[in-house]
Amino acid sequence: MKYLKTHDEKCIGCNRCMSVCSMTFFKEDNFAKSAIQVRPKEEGGYQLIVCNQSYRNCVAECPTQAISINKLGVVLINKKLCINCLSCVAACPINAMMHFPGGLYPFKCVACGACVKECPTQALEIVQEESA
Repeated sequence: MKYLKTHDEKCIGCNRCMSVCSMTFFKEDNFAKSAIQVRPKEEGGYQLIVCNQSYRNCVAECPTQAISINKLGVVLINKKLCINCLSCVAACPINAMMHFPGGLYPFKCVACGACVKECPTQALEIVQEESA
C-alpha cells in the first residue's frame, strides 16, 4: 500500500505542503483546496491531517461506486461517477476526505508526493508497504 506518512513532531507549521497541494491539483494557493491540512495542537506543535489510505469507510459509503482502490492501495475518486452527496466525507473517521464550499466533488490525498519535496523538515514521506 502506498501512502503519505506524517511525522507531526517534525512539523513547524510552515504550510508549504498545503500550498503545493492546492497548486498541484487546483492551480491556486488556497489552503481550503489542500488534501493535507496542518492544524495547531492545543499543547503546542502541529497535527497533519491526511488520508493514510487504510480506512476504507469512504469506499463502502459511496452510493455510486465512484470511490475505488487502485493496485497500489490508493483510494481514488472517479469524478465522472461522483454525485457530490458527501457520504464519503461524513464516513471518514479522520476527516481526511476534503470538500470546499462550491466544490463539485470531494477530494483527498492520492500520495503523489509533491508535498514531500517541499517539506523543509521531512515531516512527510511517501511509504510503499507490501499488502499482507
